[in-house]
Amino acid sequence: MTANEPLPDLKPVINAAGTMTALGAAAANREAIEAAAAILTRAVDMSELHGAASLAIAQATGAEAGCVTACAAAGISVAVAAAMTGDDLARIERLPDTGGLKNEVVLQKGHNCHFSGEIAQMVRLAGATVVEIGAVNRARGYQLEGALGERTAAALYVVSHQTSQVGMIGLEEFCTICQARGVPVLVDAAAEYDLQGFLARGADLAIYSAHKFLGGLTAGIIAGREDLVRACTLQECGIGRAMKVGKEGIASTIAVLRRWQALDKEALWRRETARAKRAAGNLQDIAGLAVSLEADPTGNPVTRVRIEVDAAHTGMDAGSLSLGLAAGNPAVHVRAHDIDPGSILLDPCNLSDADMDHVCRCIAESVAASRSGIAPAG
Repeated sequence: MTANEPLPDLKPVINAAGTMTALGAAAANREAIEAAAAILTRAVDMSELHGAASLAIAQATGAEAGCVTACAAAGISVAVAAAMTGDDLARIERLPDTGGLKNEVVLQKGHNCHFSGEIAQMVRLAGATVVEIGAVNRARGYQLEGALGERTAAALYVVSHQTSQVGMIGLEEFCTICQARGVPVLVDAAAEYDLQGFLARGADLAIYSAHKFLGGLTAGIIAGREDLVRACTLQECGIGRAMKVGKEGIASTIAVLRRWQALDKEALWRRETARAKRAAGNLQDIAGLAVSLEADPTGNPVTRVRIEVDAAHTGMDAGSLSLGLAAGNPAVHVRAHDIDPGSILLDPCNLSDADMDHVCRCIAESVAASRSGIAPAG
C-alpha cells in the first residue's frame, strides 16, 4: 500500500452491541474529530495541554484534578502505580519492581471480571499483587477489613455489567472501611455515565473511558485527589510511558467533556429509549422470540431489548442467531453476553432508527429462514 492508496475496504458493521471496544467502541462525535484535527498539525507544550485537561476533568467530575491516559485499562495500571509510588521519582523509575513498597491491591473476587483483558492483570502490570476477598457471589465488610494490612497500597472497586451484580460490598461501605485505614479507593467505571457520583460517594480516584458514551478518541480519564492524580501523571517517567496518550487524544477528551456538560442528556436518552421500544414492537410478534425491555444493570440510563430465543420454535439458539447476524453484509453485531441462558440484547446507543429497523429485519429473516431450513442470504 502506498501513501496515496485508500484505506482497506472493511466490511460494514452495524453495532447493536453497545460501546464495545472490539467494535471500535462508539463513533467519535463531531467535537472530538474537530478538536483532534485542529491540534494534529501543530506543536504544543504537552505539560500545558495536560493542565488544560486536568481543569476540564475537574469541572466535569467535581474532582480536584484529572489526567488522560491511553485508555481506561491503562488508567487502572497507572492509578495502581500511583498508589504505590506517590510522587517519588525513584520509586516510579523502579516499577514494576515493587520491593520494599506497599504493593497489595484488594479486589472483591466478584469484581475480577474479564473484559477482553482481565482486571487483575491490569493491576499486575504495575508490579502490584492482587488480594482477592470473598467469593464470586458474596463479599462482606469484615473480609475487606481483614485484608487491609501494612502492605496494602490501594483497594480497587469495579463497576461493570460484567461483574457480579449481587452479594458484593456496596461502594459507600467499601470506601468507609478503606478510609478508616488510610487506603485509597480506585474505581474502575470505564463504561459508566456517572461522572460525579463515584467520587462523591467516597472514591479517591475514578477511571472512565473517553471513547464510550462520551464519543471521544481512544483515551482514558482519571479523576480524583490532586496528590494521586499528580502521581498518575508522573508515571510517564516510568511504566506510564508505554501507556501515554497523544495530543489528539487529550484535545478530543477536553472537547467531549465540555460537550457532555452542555448536552441535553435527557433528550438523548428519551430518543434512545424510544428506539429500543420501536425495536421491541417490531419483534414482539415473531413466534419463538420472547421480547422485553431491560434497564442497564449498573444504573446507566440505557434501555436495551432482550430477545430470548426458543430453539424448539425457531430452529436455532441464541448463539446461532448471533453468529448468523454477524456473518451478514453488513455485519450485525448484537450484545451476546447472555448467550448461555439463550438470549441476546440490542443496545440502541450506536444506532439510528434506520439501523435498528435493519437489525430487526435481519433477525426476522434469520428466524424465518431457520424455520424453513434455508440459510438467509448474506
